[in-house]
Amino acid sequence: MKQPKIDTIEIQDIGIILFKSSKNCKGISIKLKPFTSIEVIYPSRCSMKRALEYVKLKKDWIIKAQEKIQKRENQLTIFDENTDFKTKSFVLQIQKHSESDVKIKLKNGLLSIYYPENVPVANASVQESIRFGIEQALRLEAKKTLPPRVLYLANQYGFSYKKVFIKNLKTRWGSCSSINNINLNLHLMRMSDYLIDYVILHELCHTKEKNHRENFWNILNKCTDNKAKIYAKEMKRFATTIY
Repeated sequence: MKQPKIDTIEIQDIGIILFKSSKNCKGISIKLKPFTSIEVIYPSRCSMKRALEYVKLKKDWIIKAQEKIQKRENQLTIFDENTDFKTKSFVLQIQKHSESDVKIKLKNGLLSIYYPENVPVANASVQESIRFGIEQALRLEAKKTLPPRVLYLANQYGFSYKKVFIKNLKTRWGSCSSINNINLNLHLMRMSDYLIDYVILHELCHTKEKNHRENFWNILNKCTDNKAKIYAKEMKRFATTIY
């Protein structure tokens, strides 16, 4: 089987760029991600020279994108052996091992992630694997914890809903659909119990009021001892995903 052609070229003011040819690629694309070199994917029928010319044409755009990526890198958490990360059901433990790939194991309240000893822990692929492991463990915990809690609070305060879905939401803690399905962010498992309840009740209130007008807050305040605005402000201190 013919392997795709790969070239590495350094371009002034941009840095190292990895060029990859692909028979399935229809056009030239430029990919930028935190902690990784820029990748340019181009069709096999396209010449390397043409791909390089395209990159030079997009040089100003790439530089601006790199500035945004740099800001993103500065915000990202680097998970390593000293990271203190725990939820209600598990504690994260990161260790090196002699194998060539990342291993993830969740057992007895311990999420163990092993990475190759010859690869820096800050390596992008290692960090992606760690985040993947954390998110999968959070998903398992959330699926076990959140639906029963929604049912309990709905019964306690007289709400009705259809289904509960656990999602890795990037910009919000939860949502309520037009047909009263409740969507909850798996990262809620990093929150205190009273804040989890607040988010659940917030979405349950949307089964009666699909907006954030005064009546919505009146209903939510009745369920939270008039602390809805306080809890809403407190939630803004937390990120909806892992940085």
